[in-house]
Amino acid sequence: MSEAMIRLRMSSGDSHYGGNLVDGAKMLQLFGDVATELLIRQDGDEGLFAGYEEIEFLSPVFAGDYIEAVGEIIKIGNSSRKMKFEARKVIAARPDISNSACDVLKEPIVVCRAVGTCVTPKDKKRK
Repeated sequence: MSEAMIRLRMSSGDSHYGGNLVDGAKMLQLFGDVATELLIRQDGDEGLFAGYEEIEFLSPVFAGDYIEAVGEIIKIGNSSRKMKFEARKVIAARPDISNSACDVLKEPIVVCRAVGTCVTPKDKKRK
């Protein structure tokens, strides 16, 4: 089925807690953007996010980290689209070395996984 991916750097504006820790809700925001692309590709419309069945926060994310968020439609209903998501840290900030040091990770670290359902109203579908 269809898959989409975005990659971006977490900024100091994304950090919400001490130690430049990024709020887990930021990963859900990324999943929402991935879901929007998947719905546009599938239906020609942004659709609506109905809800999550499952969310796992697996590893911390910090300002300066690069996150790759991927999603895939795993089930297509009449107007619903079930999707699975994964966010991976691919570059890690290294403030212990300097305020601008980063490491490219040999293996991405999975920081969040989720399963959710989106809906494209029938009158909005263009495909």
